[in-house]
Amino acid sequence: MGLQITKHSKVKQANILMLGLDSAGKSTLLYKFKSDEVFLTIPTIGFNVDMIETGKDFTLTFWDVGGQEKMRQRWCNFLENAEALLYVVDSADKQRLEESKKEFELLLKNESIKNVPVIVLANKQDLPGALNAEEITRRFHVKKYCCDRNWYVQPCCAVTGEGLSEALQRLTAFAKHYSRSKEISTSFKENEKR
Repeated sequence: MGLQITKHSKVKQANILMLGLDSAGKSTLLYKFKSDEVFLTIPTIGFNVDMIETGKDFTLTFWDVGGQEKMRQRWCNFLENAEALLYVVDSADKQRLEESKKEFELLLKNESIKNVPVIVLANKQDLPGALNAEEITRRFHVKKYCCDRNWYVQPCCAVTGEGLSEALQRLTAFAKHYSRSKEISTSFKENEKR
């Protein structure tokens, strides 16, 4: 029994789960990914879903879930079908950094997203005192908690768009790789059953 990989002519799609504390800039980032304009956003109660075509054959579906404490209790409901986690940190809000780190660690301990690639966006780099990517990596223990998966920490600014094209490119590459490995694993398991 051989491993069969079939090519589909249809567009492939990956679910991107976008999480982070309230006011980290998730919705602003999502709108900036889609348009060069700056949008006035309000706190997300529930979630937003938006799609971005990253090539002629690949689309990312972003699930931007609210970061208020009540919504964080529901984050686990969104984990199962994620092909990548985009965790947004307000790198200038040192008072809430520990809270954000704890939520990040809780997420990564969840079996539903084991091996799912992670990109941490160190947002609000335009603000004075914002922690850089290296400092966010160190304080969030990213190397420790993401040693079993692809990961990257990207400094960015949702208002200016700085760092967003790099983040989107890396996110697309990670999601494609993860989707392919999932397909191969599924095909392999199906062939074993036969």
